[in-house]
Amino acid sequence: MTSPSPVRHFLRDDDLTPAEQSEVLDLAAALKADPYASKPLAGPQTVAIIFDKPTLRTQASFVAGIAELGGNPMVVDGTLAQIGTRESIADVARVLGRQASLIVWRTYDQSRIDEMAAHAGVPVVNALTDQFHPCQTLADLLTIREHKGATAGLTMTFLGDSACNMGHSYLISGALAGMHVRVSGPEGFGPDPALLARAQEIAAGTGGSAAFVADPKAAAEGADVLITDTWVSMGKESEAIDRAEVFRPWQLNEHAVALGAPGAIVLHCLPAYRGKEITAEVLDGPQSVIWDEAENRRHAQKAIMSYLLRPSSLSRRGE
Repeated sequence: MTSPSPVRHFLRDDDLTPAEQSEVLDLAAALKADPYASKPLAGPQTVAIIFDKPTLRTQASFVAGIAELGGNPMVVDGTLAQIGTRESIADVARVLGRQASLIVWRTYDQSRIDEMAAHAGVPVVNALTDQFHPCQTLADLLTIREHKGATAGLTMTFLGDSACNMGHSYLISGALAGMHVRVSGPEGFGPDPALLARAQEIAAGTGGSAAFVADPKAAAEGADVLITDTWVSMGKESEAIDRAEVFRPWQLNEHAVALGAPGAIVLHCLPAYRGKEITAEVLDGPQSVIWDEAENRRHAQKAIMSYLLRPSSLSRRGE
């Protein structure tokens, strides 16, 4: 009698190998071209989607994507569930794992989703934690592929709070994709050194590179992809006024875009605050592919859910 295959999760960007990331992106492109061709959740099987933090694109794209895959999206209000307070994360995981084929969670510290995955018995997908936002970077890589034809060898620059989840996920996902990743932010807002080292380790095997570049002009110079995000991540709203002055040199504006390579594209995971981290002229300008990026959340998330549900998708951590 053969033992059951280990459950596969997507908790951080490097839960995929470079080859697997490419396969998921290929699948995302195919699902975008024919949104109703694949129904791995037919039944319909239920997917539990839990939100501890505010959401628009994440909820809309997961709900629509699960429906297109033939499934039933069960949205759980994390503020009502009080996971980890009213009852333990482990107990919630055991309950939801018997009600759903897959669990999607937008929460706070990475340790919370790691604990959910340890006890759920079904695939768990990170829909954003304080440390990573891997579904967003899959969507971004899909968008880059669409507009640039490939990812390997391109230079991708992130300007802003490089200590945030987006800075971390761009470093790792870009390295997996063979890109030259630069993240740039003010002193005290650099990436976690361990995650930068992890990205550099990955890049050594993919032909890419990963670096923190303190000077925003040097970081933008020659970039094929220019990216920013809000200067004030969820939970840090009290720092908004102070951050506005500190981050001003890292604004993604027409001067920064002019430093980029000819035909450079602009990304922003949204919500955007025009006149702060990005100017209206850039966000709404000809080099912005931000609305394609927002749409691609649905296709990328459909792909990662489909991939995790494949019987052949074995967990590297369990091998």
